[in-house]
Amino acid sequence: MTFRWLCGVLRVRGKTDLLLVFLFAAGFAALPVFALLPSLWGFAVASAVTYAVDEVLHTRSPAFVRRLAALQLTRTMRFAVRTVMLLALADRMDAPGAVLVAALAVFAAHFTLVVLYTAVHHAIRRRRTLPVVVRNLDMSGAGIAQSPPALLYRRFLRKLLHLDLPAHAGLLVALALGSWQPAGIGFALTTGLAVAAVTALLGQLRRARRMPSGDEVIAELNRQLAGYRPEVALYFSFASVSRDFMYQVNMWIETLEQLDRRPLIILRERASFRHLSRTSIPVVCVPKADDVAQLELPELRVVLYPGNAGKNVHMLRVAEAKHVFIGHGDSDKLASSNRVSKVYDEIWVAGRAGRDRYQRVRHAISDSAIVEVGRPQLSSIRLHADHVPGPLPTVLYAPTWEGWSDDDCHTSLIPMGVPLVEKLLAQNVRVLYKPHPLTGKRSRAAAEADRAIRELLRADNERRNGAAGQAALAAARPRLGELSGRLAGDDAQQTREARVAGPDGAAEWHELRAAWHRIFWESRGPVAHQVITQQLPSLYECFDQADILISDVSSVVADFVASLKPYVLTNADGLTDEAFRAAYTTAGGAYLLDRDCDRLPEILDAVREPRHDPMAPGRRILKEYVLGPDRPTSTQRFNAAVNALAEKAATEQEERCEGRQPLVAGLPG
Repeated sequence: MTFRWLCGVLRVRGKTDLLLVFLFAAGFAALPVFALLPSLWGFAVASAVTYAVDEVLHTRSPAFVRRLAALQLTRTMRFAVRTVMLLALADRMDAPGAVLVAALAVFAAHFTLVVLYTAVHHAIRRRRTLPVVVRNLDMSGAGIAQSPPALLYRRFLRKLLHLDLPAHAGLLVALALGSWQPAGIGFALTTGLAVAAVTALLGQLRRARRMPSGDEVIAELNRQLAGYRPEVALYFSFASVSRDFMYQVNMWIETLEQLDRRPLIILRERASFRHLSRTSIPVVCVPKADDVAQLELPELRVVLYPGNAGKNVHMLRVAEAKHVFIGHGDSDKLASSNRVSKVYDEIWVAGRAGRDRYQRVRHAISDSAIVEVGRPQLSSIRLHADHVPGPLPTVLYAPTWEGWSDDDCHTSLIPMGVPLVEKLLAQNVRVLYKPHPLTGKRSRAAAEADRAIRELLRADNERRNGAAGQAALAAARPRLGELSGRLAGDDAQQTREARVAGPDGAAEWHELRAAWHRIFWESRGPVAHQVITQQLPSLYECFDQADILISDVSSVVADFVASLKPYVLTNADGLTDEAFRAAYTTAGGAYLLDRDCDRLPEILDAVREPRHDPMAPGRRILKEYVLGPDRPTSTQRFNAAVNALAEKAATEQEERCEGRQPLVAGLPG
């Protein structure tokens, strides 16, 4: 328990990271000791350790690095401490006054140049901040300048601060040899490189001054939109935490790509743009409400909203379009029948269960405003009858998050997550652990349980796979990175390079994603546990890998029902089975598991011995109730709903225009 608490406080993931933190702290603590003794070789080793471990922690434990910054122990401060200790060591070893003065001048000049470089960098970044970020529209006519070279622009502070290495190394060598020439060489290298870096960046500042104005960029965007003529828009905003919510958009991309009408994706936060999945659909990120108002979308007829957010009002004001809440999954949570949904023209749900859920919100949502469209995202999910089991039963544990407050907390992580995983490991199964993207954002207890589960799975993997599994994973990682398709450059560079996607773009990306998934699972092996937190592998790919799902009341369960595989709902509140099934629709086909997890061996028999699966008939009935009929397909039903609503909006727009004509004609001349 002490180990978990310590990992939670320091925000590290396991024993290795914790050891690195202790090594990091010991290195910095040793610097003043060796400087004052003085001990040249002890100081050199401690200094090298602090340099090396600092870099490793930035990669392995960014949360710990952020915790240091919150305590004012920023990277710059750590470099300054190391420099001061080096000067103290030189003084204690009776270095000549001229050398000390030169060292002080060089290090002061270096930090001054770092400040100057940072100021220039910020000036360039401000000039390169556009009012919009665009993908899949040809923005070459906007005249956006080329991004500065990555060597000068990306992670600049990390690179600049490390220019003190020649000066540090030169002074240490000089102290060891008693000759001050190495110090002079090191001082010259540090100063020269820092001056060259600032000079090079000033040249990039001149180029940044040629950036177009915001009005010019939006004018070019409107020209491109006029040529594309979007009819359907997916609109998404979720404030500062948008990157953690981007799954709400990504799940709809393939569905939008299959519409008869031309789609557009509108985002409101820059952070979300970089977490958008690959798509051939034009995408526009517009952070400011004033700029949203400048978008010219005369043929837009339907706007789809996967989430409820305050910034939705900036698009709801468009009277010419019909506004639809499509959500990001049907579940038995209260959020899936929110009274706020009344602001939309229609609410689209998967099946009859969604319609009935809104009946609970009495006198708020009209039944005629609810349309059942199915869940098009689930069309590719492999059915239970087509599933090929692996050497071990595969259990997908996908708990939901802790919620915005304890009142609506549905996660099983806090009350039973750790003992559940311990008992799963005792049953000799393979665990795929996919926590909700927001797990631990609000609750420290949820974060601690999450870390504990990851550590349990890591330790069991070491016991099962050893070095062979790690070697296979390391060998596959470069190829996986190559196939992931991440975009390079800042927002302005991505907009500069934006082009209309070719007809084969979507097919190529689907092939790349399939290859990514194949390599991912092959490199992990058929028995290794997996902790899945990134966009890839996708949730639905995890469905295909799993023999059984264990989850909480959430849309994950409703989606998993499409596979007809067995699934388990956690009953952490200790309700009776009858009361739990009465409260939650998706419990109709579920096995129920309380905090003690005593039923777990019996439930796993449904996987090991499919004949012992009494809930199978219930799942078949529940599937149609929750997700709608299989025919017509969800994709066809969703597309038909878009077409019908777009035609309705167009008809109403024509009627409004015709209604204004007599009034205009009757005005006095």
